[in-house]
Amino acid sequence: MKLVFENISKLYGDFPALSGINLSLENGVYGLLGPNGAGKTTLMRIMTDLLKPSTGRVLLDGKDIALLGADFRRRLGYLPQDFGFYPNYTAEQYLLYIARLKGLTRFEAKKQTGDLLEMVGLYEKRGQKLKGLSGGQRQRVGIAQALLGDPDILVLDEPTAGLDPEERIRFRGIISNLSRQKTVLLSTHIVSDLEAVANEMILLKKGQVLTVQKPHDLLRELDGMVWTVSVSCKNERDFAKKYPCSNIMHDGEISVLRMLSREKPHDEAVSERPNMEDMYLYYFGG
Repeated sequence: MKLVFENISKLYGDFPALSGINLSLENGVYGLLGPNGAGKTTLMRIMTDLLKPSTGRVLLDGKDIALLGADFRRRLGYLPQDFGFYPNYTAEQYLLYIARLKGLTRFEAKKQTGDLLEMVGLYEKRGQKLKGLSGGQRQRVGIAQALLGDPDILVLDEPTAGLDPEERIRFRGIISNLSRQKTVLLSTHIVSDLEAVANEMILLKKGQVLTVQKPHDLLRELDGMVWTVSVSCKNERDFAKKYPCSNIMHDGEISVLRMLSREKPHDEAVSERPNMEDMYLYYFGG
């Protein structure tokens, strides 16, 4: 299976939310990363056929998804940033309802609902009303509804929002297991989640794709550019103005700055291994 974006652009009035997007996605997890306003949600809504592009088209195995209609939607699972739910439904009732909307038989709906609630760790909460669940638990219900119908394509917009560390680890495991048979497009501001599960990273800025690379290749670009420097607190501001800093820690009167620089920024600077926060600062900071 192949999903292709051909010269996708989207205008809101004179504002270009997306410009000339060309991508080819196959089975695996694609992490979509960019600052607020980069066009991530717009791209995801076009990919799900909820929003029409101003120019270009999205092809599934060579066929325009706009023409495939319901046949495409049956192969799609989508978790928007804010998914709608009925607060007085139980977790089980909600998933059964969504399953029927997706065209599952009563038997399939019942079986998949139970299996997915087990997968996301909510089977024991299946009879609890959604309004009584925590934000993280409701988000797990949202992930489960995206998986109903065993879709070939998963589009997940900020799926780890509200999840605690244990829930995020569970989510990573679910996505990693699914990635062998599905195409997953995943957007999140938690860059460590993308590093853990993404086969490829799509970096989006001001509506344009900057690059598409594997996480380790993106980090390799920063080799020799990441440093930590310990300075007195009174000199911290001067360094922070001169160099992009991904982290600043304070220890008494000493400030420890993690910064990016092509040259050694200080005689006592220590070279560090790049991480995803450094990469984000390199591409999107400033």
